[in-house]
Amino acid sequence: MSTGEATPFDAAIAVRSMGDGTFTGVLRHEWSISGHPHGGLLLALLAKAGLSALVESGEPPADPLVVSADFLRPPAVGPVLLRTEVRKVGRTTSTVSVGLEQRGRSCVEARVTAGRLPMRRPEWLDLPAMPIEPPAGAIPVAGGSFEGVFNLSKGCDIRLDPATVGYLTGRTTDPPRIRLWARPRDSQPDTFFALLAGDLNPPVVFNLGRRGWAPTVQMTALVRTRPAPGWLRVVVDSRSVHESWFDSDATVIDAQGRLVCQTRQLGLALAPAPGS
Repeated sequence: MSTGEATPFDAAIAVRSMGDGTFTGVLRHEWSISGHPHGGLLLALLAKAGLSALVESGEPPADPLVVSADFLRPPAVGPVLLRTEVRKVGRTTSTVSVGLEQRGRSCVEARVTAGRLPMRRPEWLDLPAMPIEPPAGAIPVAGGSFEGVFNLSKGCDIRLDPATVGYLTGRTTDPPRIRLWARPRDSQPDTFFALLAGDLNPPVVFNLGRRGWAPTVQMTALVRTRPAPGWLRVVVDSRSVHESWFDSDATVIDAQGRLVCQTRQLGLALAPAPGS
């Protein structure tokens, strides 16, 4: 598969109906990390399949409200099958189960809650302060900025707050907290990109010297409103790193200062390097 120009984000999460509640999709190399399809992209693809299943069943178009996924085994780059089952149709919310399969094996199992996102200003908001746009000193993420190759940098413009990525300069005692800015290169952010943004950060445990692949075991995302055009601001932190397990919570804020997505995931991390 080509490793040249990135497939546009909307094409990367496109699904094709088989007419019986199943859909096909393609996990593309340009939207992977070290050959592993990106977890946030998988979440967006699962949401797209779930919403498409509702429309196919005769329901009006809806927004993703919640996507909760168990990652059973990592899929490979290439074609996938998405099996859906509409579990509930309601006036306020509808629920669809979505399973992502590859070569006859279940890789990700998810549940998508759909409905209508609020668009009015929130009554109450408590969000971390962060500049609307990345400052001049923000670090652009390129292909070699992480362990392995971060191919998503071809489709996303991502800038890291240098004060929160001490691992890049060899520090291993910084708190597991990272701030970044992100936007798609070919369009404006939408609800599906907000899902992706909730998982765009380097693993927060990198700041503790735990480098390498940190697979997600379970991730739940809440979409809160449709993002405005412009940069998305992302603050990610951890409450506990306990043996091999760590949690990672992301808060995604749009250019108008609104909360657009929250994600919480449970991941596995390598033990710290000897002497760190």
